Amino acid sequence: MSDEEDEIILSELDDDELVQQMFDDLYDGLKEEIEEGVNILLSRDWAPYDILTKALVGGMTIVGKDFRDGILFVPEVLLAANAMKGGMFILKPLLAETGAPRVGKMVIGTVKGDIHDIGKNLVGMMMEGAGFEVVDLGINNPVEGYLAALEAEEPDILGMSALLTTTMPYMKVVIDTMVEQGIRDDYIVLVGGAPLNEEFGKAIGADAYCRDAAVAVETAKEWVGRKHNQGATG
Repeated sequence: MSDEEDEIILSELDDDELVQQMFDDLYDGLKEEIEEGVNILLSRDWAPYDILTKALVGGMTIVGKDFRDGILFVPEVLLAANAMKGGMFILKPLLAETGAPRVGKMVIGTVKGDIHDIGKNLVGMMMEGAGFEVVDLGINNPVEGYLAALEAEEPDILGMSALLTTTMPYMKVVIDTMVEQGIRDDYIVLVGGAPLNEEFGKAIGADAYCRDAAVAVETAKEWVGRKHNQGATG
């Protein structure tokens, strides 16, 4: 049995088996296998958006949950995210061509004084995987950097991340400045990071606190849907 186990030929699997195998390959961070799987599904006339949502996002959702539950750790999650990137690289130009539904746009960055980016990168990957356009500002962002990006990119969502208790309060600086400039209500503000919690998110005036990447995607979808509905009725 073990010999057969080692020799899984992706092209011989039917669609359902292949998607399940891609879940496993993503989980194991196997980039080449993911790229091959994406190409096989394309050759079987799968729509790029379906490959993205069913195979890649489906797989990353499992990774996100196990990361949250402490079954997977950061190195494994980064490998999985890198494997997904390989698949996304193939799909991105095709998604643009086919006009895949654009769910919304997000500007995301770690706040000033903080150089942690793993959680932020994971959120960015999962958001892209869910069909959002993501502009990643990287780490150590001052309030001016966020404001300039909001003006230039006109996103639906501003995402801020912090991993240090000492840098958490800087999120409030950014939100307070947005309030002063009269632009706070133009954006959905989501915050996240290990030391944060819901109370903190409320206290600083964010729209929502997201405890992990999977929750960030769900929250973002919910808020953008609400915003679009308001726009339609107002």
